[in-house]
Amino acid sequence: MRSITERELRSCFVNCSKGDAKRLNLSKDFDQSPWDDLDFLGWRDPKAPDRAYLITETSERLTGIALRIASAPGKARGFNSTNLCSFCQTVHLGGGIALMSARRGGEAGKQGNTVGRYLCADLACSLYVRGKKQTLLGDGHGDGVPLEEKVSRIRTNLDAFLAAVVA
Repeated sequence: MRSITERELRSCFVNCSKGDAKRLNLSKDFDQSPWDDLDFLGWRDPKAPDRAYLITETSERLTGIALRIASAPGKARGFNSTNLCSFCQTVHLGGGIALMSARRGGEAGKQGNTVGRYLCADLACSLYVRGKKQTLLGDGHGDGVPLEEKVSRIRTNLDAFLAAVVA
């Protein structure tokens, strides 16, 4: 992913108001983002634990999605349970995966319709598949699948999610 500015970031959201985009909190390390290793920029709002944001480049255009993170109903999942990210297929223990939903764009979003996926809770999919970050299970991507295929899988799953949000 190419390096982006804060101004570009705030102007590319498709499922929230301009005011909401203006008020969103950037990650504390936004300026040090590892752009060359990212297929998309994703972060959790440091001041609002139930919010996250995702920015990606599609057809030479930036697209931003505001996400809500579902709180676990009842008791939290046990430490020994494993979950799989819908984008990168990384396996995490316990709370390493979160259900994130995005309000759909247009009239459907105004009616309250959302699209959700189980994603890496820290939205670091790109770093997991490149071995730059590990889960508590270690490097779950030493599976012999070429990096290009893993990146393509993220892109395919992300594009399908974006299509569902903006449709």
